[in-house]
Amino acid sequence: MTNRTFKTGESREQLSLLPARVEDYVGADNPVRAIESFVGVLDLAKLGFRHADRKAEGVGQPPYDPADLLKLYLYGYINQIRSSRRLEREAGRNLELIWLLKGLKPGYRTIANFRKENWAALKAANRSFVLLVRELGLVGGSVVAIDGSFFHGDASKASVFTRKRLADQIAKLDQEIEAYGKSLEDNDAAEARKPGKDGPDGGGGDSGDIGAKVAALMAKRSRAQADLARLEESGQTQLCLTDPDARLLVKSGQGVAGYNVQTAVDDKHKLIVASEVVNDSSDVGQLHAMAMAAKEALEVKSLQALADEGYYSSLELKACEDDGITAYVPVPEGNARLEKEGRFALKDFNYDGASDTYRCPAGQLLHPMKSRQKNTSGRIEIRYAARGVICRTCPLKARCLGSNAAYRTIGRWEHEDVLDRHRARMQGAGELMRRRSGIVEHPFGTLKCRAGYRHFLVRGFDKVRGEWSLMALCYNFTRVLNILGFDTFLAALAKTLAPCRCTLAALLQGIKVALATFWRIFQPPLAITPFATA
Repeated sequence: MTNRTFKTGESREQLSLLPARVEDYVGADNPVRAIESFVGVLDLAKLGFRHADRKAEGVGQPPYDPADLLKLYLYGYINQIRSSRRLEREAGRNLELIWLLKGLKPGYRTIANFRKENWAALKAANRSFVLLVRELGLVGGSVVAIDGSFFHGDASKASVFTRKRLADQIAKLDQEIEAYGKSLEDNDAAEARKPGKDGPDGGGGDSGDIGAKVAALMAKRSRAQADLARLEESGQTQLCLTDPDARLLVKSGQGVAGYNVQTAVDDKHKLIVASEVVNDSSDVGQLHAMAMAAKEALEVKSLQALADEGYYSSLELKACEDDGITAYVPVPEGNARLEKEGRFALKDFNYDGASDTYRCPAGQLLHPMKSRQKNTSGRIEIRYAARGVICRTCPLKARCLGSNAAYRTIGRWEHEDVLDRHRARMQGAGELMRRRSGIVEHPFGTLKCRAGYRHFLVRGFDKVRGEWSLMALCYNFTRVLNILGFDTFLAALAKTLAPCRCTLAALLQGIKVALATFWRIFQPPLAITPFATA
């Protein structure tokens, strides 16, 4: 039996003879110890962290160790704490952070500057972890899935201007200025007609208010005109007044002012092996770059890359094939304009590689022309043409020729065999394409929906890429920790650190032998004198 209503804690006034150790704040299997071990393995100076190779100096206050600030950020991004001010507060009250930082409490400016100044080093740290998981055998290295996702930037859609939007704004301002000018003239005329007034300045305060509004509109128009001139001079299509590198990205009718994050995810454990941040709405042109980045990170000779229809590009497929990458991208159907008009499309003509000719639905041959043409996408095409005499008397002429065409022509890319192999490959790629979304959408779903990371806190390409590296690193770190378990993960880190420890042990052993030799040679003889008795 107990005579207490509730369980009670210890009195805050109770003195403690033996206070608890900071080491007792976290358990032996707390994930924060994995962060400590991982950062201890990294060569921060080689990765490029500022102050990592700093020598001890006797003047001034020393800076914070970049290892401590990296631990702070890794803990924060793993636990959905990204704000530098929140990290500052947590460093003073969170027992795990108190243990991790050994009681250090850096200010929010120091924390924020570390993320901004070390963006390149953060990318290198993320790559180092990818190399580590590759050595641990956690990546298959044969199949990667590529996709992109929009992330909000530190800017609003209202701060992004296009040439059309700026031109419309200037036209609207001109109308408002003209309307206010007419109102000002009418006001002056009304004041002049009043009896007892010498002129338009004889009374009334509305003229001054209207003049101030006109001046404000003129200043706004000047700024818009300057922005338009800067946009035309740079050759860009958009201009963001808040973040110079953010763009208005639109997909499926949804607009986002921010960045397009591209990732290549390995199929074995859905780990991000390569990533990049761009500011283009379209994914066209990103396939080869992302696949090559994944291939270099995995250090393999061949690789299968899976992507959705938005990545389809004949030039990208050709580049992938040249570099040993087998790409699987669905072929877009197009607008089917000719089919809608009831005419024969390219698929209705059969190509014969042996004779280098096309056979039309009527059974006639189209032969290659000598001239070459460059289409709108920059591809060099070979034109195949039928004979005009045959086309004019063909019974299928109405379904084949246009209203002004005398004979049928077909354009064939000079590397069309690449597309032929790709189309044949896609015939049996149904299972791979069904796996694609499950592989590549897992990291984005985890980061956006579970962690809530839908936007960036910094501005500019460099800083945004550094913050994304933190997001990708923490995603991979948490996933590897869940896959291997705490003990296995620490054992793997210890194995990675073993060569350094062996070198250090050999160095210490050499110092010990040298000191023993020195002491044996130069030790003076000791004279033992008994104590005198009182």
